[in-house]
Amino acid sequence: MKILGVIPARYQSVRLPGKPLVNIAGQPMIQRVWARARQAACLTDLVVATDDARIAEVIRQAGGGAVMTSPDHPSGTDRLLEVARLRPDYDAYINIQGDEPLIDPAQIDQVGSLLQSEGAYVATLVKRLDLATELHNPNTVKVARDAAGRALYFSRSPIPFLRNQAQLDQWHAEHGYFKHIGMYGYRAEALPLIAEMPRGHLETTESLEQLRWLEHGLQIVVGETEIETQGVDVPADVERVEQLLEEIGEA
Repeated sequence: MKILGVIPARYQSVRLPGKPLVNIAGQPMIQRVWARARQAACLTDLVVATDDARIAEVIRQAGGGAVMTSPDHPSGTDRLLEVARLRPDYDAYINIQGDEPLIDPAQIDQVGSLLQSEGAYVATLVKRLDLATELHNPNTVKVARDAAGRALYFSRSPIPFLRNQAQLDQWHAEHGYFKHIGMYGYRAEALPLIAEMPRGHLETTESLEQLRWLEHGLQIVVGETEIETQGVDVPADVERVEQLLEEIGEA
């Protein structure tokens, strides 16, 4: 299977202007994401999809590929759709978050493996969440799956809701709550379907684009990972990532 990895990188960010170019231990963040993602064995090729020439130049100087895309895309998925139209000769595409400089290549490979399972149009990952700090955080998206590992629903609220809250610890020990890891893989044939889907009331209500796909009947295959992620959304996150890089000897 020929898979193109795509790292969407939009220059503007409300909470951290110029986020892809923010300096993390001496390197622009987007360069660190690209360097880690290129280690994934499943990728045939890897590009950064951006709306800013400065971001493209950083990647090209590092030896990577960059694709200039429209500045008007509302999401990373829309940016990936443009790349897929420009480069249609791949069997699948993996949308890699551009604000996770500690991304583990094994997670990319896991998504690539999921895409090769029968009936997989879209693939993503989940991780068991920390009950005390994440369950009621609306910025942590929770996931419910069916017995075959396919997504039933994504929500900013805890799902499933426990009617008897006294059973919370028991449920978490026996079954667990899971948070969404925001990396997506798409079979090529799924992208035209996604491009034509109108926003539904579920996506509008929760502000989660993947609910549009579920609402229109697109199957999402979900794999479980034990690898923690660390995104960068605010300046304090930069300090945290630099600390982690120092701990692992990559600062």
